[in-house]
Amino acid sequence: MHIPDGFISIPLCVILYVIAIIALYFSTRWSRENLDEKYIPLLAVLAAGIFAIQSFNLPVPFGSSGHLLGAALVAIIFCSPYAAIIVLSVVLILQALFFGDGGITALGANIVNMAIVGGFVGYYGFTGLKDKIGLYPSIFIAAWAGCFIAALVAAVEMALSGTFPLDLGLFYMGGYHAMIGFIEAIITVIIIKGIDSVRPDLLSWNR
Repeated sequence: MHIPDGFISIPLCVILYVIAIIALYFSTRWSRENLDEKYIPLLAVLAAGIFAIQSFNLPVPFGSSGHLLGAALVAIIFCSPYAAIIVLSVVLILQALFFGDGGITALGANIVNMAIVGGFVGYYGFTGLKDKIGLYPSIFIAAWAGCFIAALVAAVEMALSGTFPLDLGLFYMGGYHAMIGFIEAIITVIIIKGIDSVRPDLLSWNR
């Protein structure tokens, strides 16, 4: 899902950078108010794990890639999409600067897609469903939707930039990430269930 340089038009890059910066501003405010020494190590471990899982890329036609996301996982554990924005943004900045994974001009777009869209869809999908269908089914669906919808947004951005047609972008990005999202949903449920068994106090709904 990392978008390289040259795939997003400059005007759209600027708009998405502004959105990313605003989201990061509110995320840092959230972190100052909600994070303490008990939860920072968990945030760091999740960032390292997400960095690792995103290293395994599945090539998608037209030059993009598919991979697990991790935004819903962080947003659900901390009960805030802003936690996901912080973690994913740090991961994406390091990947772009030191590993060439995702472009510098497209960094704003990648933060919007993976951190903001993935985090908000994952969090609000979870909170909207958990009282209706139960805790773990809602986690599963929210994690899948966060990955899938983030991919669709990336396809729309590249179509607006003339990189490839919208129908093909939605077909390939959506199709690949519909399958990848299923894997992400399983991993998200397993990780959260594991934390709930070992350290339930770290999960937002147990505090």
